[in-house]
Amino acid sequence: MRVSTGLEVMIANKSYMNKRIGLITNHTGVGPELDQNIDLMLKQGYKITALFSPEHGLFGDYPDGEYVESSMYPGTGIPIYSLFGETQQPTQDMLQDVDVLIFDIQDIGARYYTYMSTMLLSLEAASANDIEFVVLDRANPIGGIAVEGNVTRPSWISPVAYAHIAIRHGMTPGEIAMFVASEKGLARPSVVPLKNWSRDMYFPDTGLPWVPTSPSAPSIEMALLYPGTCLLEGTNVSEGRGTSVPFQVLGAPWIDGPELSQTLNEMGLPGIRTRPVYFRPSFSKWTNQVCRGIQIHILEPEKVQPVELGVRLVFALRDLYPDDFELTPPGPDRKHFLDLLCGGDQLSAALADDDSPESLLSIWSQEAEEFKKKRQDYLIYV
Repeated sequence: MRVSTGLEVMIANKSYMNKRIGLITNHTGVGPELDQNIDLMLKQGYKITALFSPEHGLFGDYPDGEYVESSMYPGTGIPIYSLFGETQQPTQDMLQDVDVLIFDIQDIGARYYTYMSTMLLSLEAASANDIEFVVLDRANPIGGIAVEGNVTRPSWISPVAYAHIAIRHGMTPGEIAMFVASEKGLARPSVVPLKNWSRDMYFPDTGLPWVPTSPSAPSIEMALLYPGTCLLEGTNVSEGRGTSVPFQVLGAPWIDGPELSQTLNEMGLPGIRTRPVYFRPSFSKWTNQVCRGIQIHILEPEKVQPVELGVRLVFALRDLYPDDFELTPPGPDRKHFLDLLCGGDQLSAALADDDSPESLLSIWSQEAEEFKKKRQDYLIYV
């Protein structure tokens, strides 16, 4: 039986028809036949008075990290306010004609993705302005059972580590909103739940079409590997941006692909196998240079442990290529981007101290288990 999104459920029930709606969305906010939510709602008679867009913009055409400009929705005169530009949350002026703020964006299931940061900052703005906040829930594409990775440290909250949750959190947007609202003492959000979704489902099980969630998220295979291979964003190794399979291929000119592939395959990591590859990124790291590295192939999706894969991969790169492998330099805040991704400096410290990955993975596993218990009160689905 096909899963129905919160968007479908809301429209079927004609909820919020008489409200002035501020809609936080992007190109992923589609119905089962791929109609854009904005057009579906306007056709049904909903009154949308403002639109809000996250990173990559309303249409998903901005590269990662690039500031998004505000604009107008074509043919309607409805303003599109960017929440990834001069401000990252709706201002009081933006909300002056809004009765209810509705969030409808497909997440990817990893803490690094900034869409949930946009949702939570918008939830704070709604709470501060006494406006109802509604999440039209969507499936976690990489399942709702497995939880992996550390929990963000209090002083490391950022757009890529937006709450005290695990890297692979196994939650839907609605569940995250309720968890964080309770943690921060915000007004409780309303959630329009999915129908027919269960925690053991991966996205292909939903019967819904996959819309690439951002320019470098072309497939569900990428989404499943992303909680691990995204760690390479904090290093001088290409994570495959500028190729057709980002976050599935990785490399650099100085890597020995067969050596790295053999090293990882000998670890016996569950659900995956690697092979050596060559690629030439068209943008991002090592642009137009031949990179040698690996492609990670998923054999059994339900067995893949992407965070462990990512950690072991980073340690292997350090050990195999000590003269070439580096973390990207610290930013103006003097923090390494790898640490921002990790919500703390545990991984970078372990790399610098010449530790093995086992100790870190053990600590992170304990944190994931503790978080799994903590999230229990906010889970909507079984």
